[in-house]
Order: sequence, then structure tokens, then C-alpha cells
Amino acid sequence: MKEGQYRYCDMDVKVRSYNTVIVGTGAAGYNAADRLYQFGQQDIAMVTENRLSGTSRNTGSDKQTYYKLSMSGCEPDSVAAMAQVFFDGQCVDGEHALCEAALSAQCFLRLVELGVPFPHNRYGEYVGYKTDHDPSCRATSVGPYTSRMMTECLERSVEQKGIKVYGHHQVLRILTDKGAVRGLMCLNRQTKEYELFCCKNIIFATGGPAGMYAGSAYPIGHYGAAGVAFEAGAVGKNLTEWQFGLASLKPRWNVSGTYMQVLPRIVSTDREGGNPREFLNDYFKDRGEMLSKLFLKGYQWPFDVRKVMEGSSIIDLLIYRETCLKGRRVYLDFRENPGGREIDYGQLSEEARDYLERAGACFGRPIERLLHMNAPAVSFYMDKGVDLKSEMLEIALCAQHNNGGLSVNGWWQTNIEGLFAAGEAAGTHGVYRPGGSALNAGQVGSTRAAQYIAVKGQGEAVTPEELFRCCGGEIDEMLALGVQALFAGGEITGSEPEADYLQELKERATERMSRVGAAIRNREDIHKTCEEIRRELSSFKDSIRILGREQLGPMFRLRETLICQYVYLSAMEDYIGHGGRSRGSALYTDKEGRLPDRTLPELFRFRLDEGTLRDAVQEVSYEKGVCSFRWRKVRPIPEKDDFFENVWRSYRSSKNIF
Repeated sequence: MKEGQYRYCDMDVKVRSYNTVIVGTGAAGYNAADRLYQFGQQDIAMVTENRLSGTSRNTGSDKQTYYKLSMSGCEPDSVAAMAQVFFDGQCVDGEHALCEAALSAQCFLRLVELGVPFPHNRYGEYVGYKTDHDPSCRATSVGPYTSRMMTECLERSVEQKGIKVYGHHQVLRILTDKGAVRGLMCLNRQTKEYELFCCKNIIFATGGPAGMYAGSAYPIGHYGAAGVAFEAGAVGKNLTEWQFGLASLKPRWNVSGTYMQVLPRIVSTDREGGNPREFLNDYFKDRGEMLSKLFLKGYQWPFDVRKVMEGSSIIDLLIYRETCLKGRRVYLDFRENPGGREIDYGQLSEEARDYLERAGACFGRPIERLLHMNAPAVSFYMDKGVDLKSEMLEIALCAQHNNGGLSVNGWWQTNIEGLFAAGEAAGTHGVYRPGGSALNAGQVGSTRAAQYIAVKGQGEAVTPEELFRCCGGEIDEMLALGVQALFAGGEITGSEPEADYLQELKERATERMSRVGAAIRNREDIHKTCEEIRRELSSFKDSIRILGREQLGPMFRLRETLICQYVYLSAMEDYIGHGGRSRGSALYTDKEGRLPDRTLPELFRFRLDEGTLRDAVQEVSYEKGVCSFRWRKVRPIPEKDDFFENVWRSYRSSKNIF
């Protein structure tokens, strides 16, 4: 590590030099740092805007799942079988499916050794259960906070190694030259000064682009930074594929599993909380069917367009209609049974009735059933200041996980030499994925990147003088943007509302994205919004104004969010143009399609994708305000020569890193 002060553009700039900088302090980022150190590359540092924020540390569910290779019982499992499940999720490249299966056991057991208390039986078998899109029993959990425990254990390991973590640093620009990483430009949110990092490698572990949406299950304080990567020239992959589901708004938390299986009352009100209505009764004429669908929503939690016509995802649409189309607010009410009367459990589907009977939960009110089946689920909200015994819980259909992301190769390196992506920032998932596989993918991807860097990414970064010479244009552009915004803001006098100016712009942008580019999408609105954002970006420098340096960070974030929204919406429009139809967690309005019920708006008319694009991968590049697209065939699962002597010989010479 080297550090110094340099004069650039008439100001003093702090410059640090490392072989590798990891951006993000979630489970994937900490694992990348921990693995790099373990593999011998110790000239590393971590950069984060807020060490205690982020999805890994602050999100979960009633039983947050980690998906791994089976390690118990007599049910057969194999790397090939697990890889096939990933690959069958559609639009998944084979090398990612194979790597995420092959390194599953190694990464899982590493977490066990670091102290994550995954349960095993008295003989040492790590038992599992089935999760969504999972034909086996590969899932495990340590409760609501699985990813938090992972992050904290990995963090302790990194701290013990003395790896430097730079907090309060917002990444503004990935600096590149001739298609390779040269450094990072950051804003120190404490000092309000710009700082630079010279580096040969960057592992981008910033999570999904949570800042794009207003309706979000991501924790407050998690924004993502995909727009920074797109601006640097990194290619996006499968950006259309998201996971949306029902979540509480305060706090942001998935209301999956037991929250729905205890059959709460669902109520909508006007914006002020008046005129309460149990709106599900308007759609379901059969009470038993309504309750059964509500139960299924527990473990069919993600919105799945295949489950609209006959399954539980119709409930997501009904809630979307109340909130986004009617402008009402929707709540879970655990204080009373639906309809305010006793439940006849004999009216439920066999699946729901059998589950509740085996759980001994065929009694009382929803809150009593929830306390009986999953008391920690009640305690979680109590810890956040919400007493489910005495108040309702506001919910909405929210963005929860991006299955797409940056396009990476088998070592999780992007098209830019030295730029790697791990965790949700990497687009290794397809349309469908087993629940909990994202946690496994983050550990595997960061391990693969570290393995590659430790062997192929050695060497020192460019000097500060060389960084200024080869990347001065990129640095100057960001500096000029800040100067212009401050100058424009300085011309404003006596305008107190200007303090909320950036916040208003952000809210308008994110609400627009939730309305147009979330679970319900139609081509006309997407095209119109793309044009709006394109104009906003082209005039951003000339129109933006800030009142002081404390607003530099929010201003740069707004710009990054707009870039991200533009790229993602452009990908959705291109997908429709290629004949793409409703699949995964996205319903695309189709005038020639089916309407779930004649009482529902035409916006919900759709046609299911029948697999015509299941073997096609959409990739997108962003350059100077223009998106370009490439469609390619999905790469198959690699065929391997596993003859031991051949593998061993190759491993001795190159560690099998190519």
C-alpha cells in the first residue's frame, strides 16, 4: 500500500495504491478480501460508503435460506445434479452453474468454520429442506438473519487479518484505460473531498441496484452502484430478470413463510388510513379458496407469473391494483381472522390444512398462530418498533433481488480486464433460481475472483502520475459536474425548499421506476420513460444544482440511479422487441393475451413465455448515453476430462486457472 497527496486541477487530492480494491462490505465483499489474503495477495483494501448498511447485513425473512449441496441422509446428490438445477433456471451460462455447484461444499464449510451456526444432527450431518425451485433438500438456515451472521463472521476474519477498510467512501467512477482497470474515484462523505485509488484489480461487490425502485424490500441505506459499472463500459446481462415479492415498508422485510401461512387479514385503506376494506373478498367468491391461496403465498413468496391464473400470485396482482392503480395502502392485520370470524379449516386445500394441523395451529387468531409457529417472527417486528399484537403492518409488492447483473466469465471477471463482480452485482442467475442460491453464488463468485487474482492478477497498480495521464478525462468530467452544480446552486437565494430538491428528484425517479419497470410492465410506458430519462441525463450537468458540498454525494447518486434505470428499462424494451413475453417475476402487458379475471384491468392481460428465449442471453452495453444489445446462445455446462492424472498434472503447473 502506498499513499500520498498530489496536486491535480489546483487542488490537493489524496491517492492510495493497492493491487486490489474490493468495493462493498457485504458477505461477498468480505469473503473476497478474506480469500485474497488466504491465497497470498495481501496488498488489498476495502471501500464502502457505510460498513453497517447493505443487504447482507440488514435483510432476511422468517427463515432466510442458504442453498448448498446435500450433506445428509441417503438421498443422492452430486455437483452435476446441482449444476443442472441452476442451468434449468433458463438463461444461465453453464460455467456459472457448474462453479456454483462445485464450490458449494467448500464455501459452506468455510462459513461453518468461521462460526456461522448452521444446524447439524448429532452425527454431524448438515440437514436440509426443500426451497422454491429445488427438487432436493439442499436448503439450510440459521433463522431470519442467515446473511447477517455470514457477514459478521467474515468481517471478524477480515479484521483479524488487519485488512484496511475505508468507510464513508462513495464510488463515483471506475477509471479505465485501454479496456483495463486503472483505479477508482471516490467521494469521502465525511470530508466531502475527492479521493483516488490506483489499483490493478477491482472486485465490485455492491449488491443489486436497490436505489432504482421506490417499492423495495432492500434495506434503507442500500443503493447499489451498477450505473457506475455501466458507465465504465461493463456489460450487463439478463437485466430484465428480477424477483419481486410482498414486503413490509417500515421496516423493509419480506413477509414470506409463516407470516402468510398463519392466514392474516389483508386490509386496504385510503391514503389517510380511513375506509378500511378486505378487498380480497371482491375477487374470491369462495372463502376456502382465498385462504388456501393466502397460505400458499407463504412459500410461493416471489411473484411468479406462472402462478397468476391458478396459483397464489394472483394475490400479488390484487395488492398491486390497490396500491399502484387505486392509490390505496395495504396492510396485514394479525389481530383478526379474515372476515372477522372463525376459520373453518375443513374449507382449506389439503396442503394448507395438513400443514396447519401438523403444526398444531388450527386455532385462534393469526397473531396467536404466529406466536405458536414462529415466535421470533413476531419478535423481529417488536425489535423494530412494530407490535403485531396491536397494530397493522403496511405492505406492498416490492423489488427484492436482481437475477441479472454484470456479465462475467467463469472467474467472475467482466469484459473489462481487472474488473470482477461478485454477489448480486454479478449476473449469474437466470429467470428462476432456487431460494437461497444467491448466498451460495456470492461466496462462490468472490472465491473464484480471488483465486484468479492471486495467480493471474499480481503486480503493482499504475502510479498516480500515470493515472492522471491516462484517466484524466474521466476524473475531469466528474470534477466539472460537481463544480457546475455548486456554481448553479450558489446563484439561488432565499429558497428554503431547495434543501429538499434532490430528495424530490430522487423520489420522482424511483416512484416512476416502480410504476413502469417493476413486476408489471408494458412497452408504451417503458419507451416513454426511457425517453424521459435520456433527456434528463443529457441535460443533467446544465440543470442540476446543489446548495453545498454535503449534497455532492446525493447528486452523484441521483445521476448513477438515472443511468441504471435507463439501461434496465432499455433492456426491458429490447426484450419485448425480441418477442419476449411474461416470465419469472415480470408480467408484460399483451393485448392478445389472457386476463386473469374480467374484473381486473387490461394492464394485467398477458401471455406466458413458452421457452422461446430460454436458451438466449441478452447483453447490454452503455456508451455516451446510448444502449446497444447483443443476443447470444447460452453457454452449455462444460464437458470435462475428470481423469485424475490429467487434472492433477494440469493443477501442478497452473492451479487450473486459465
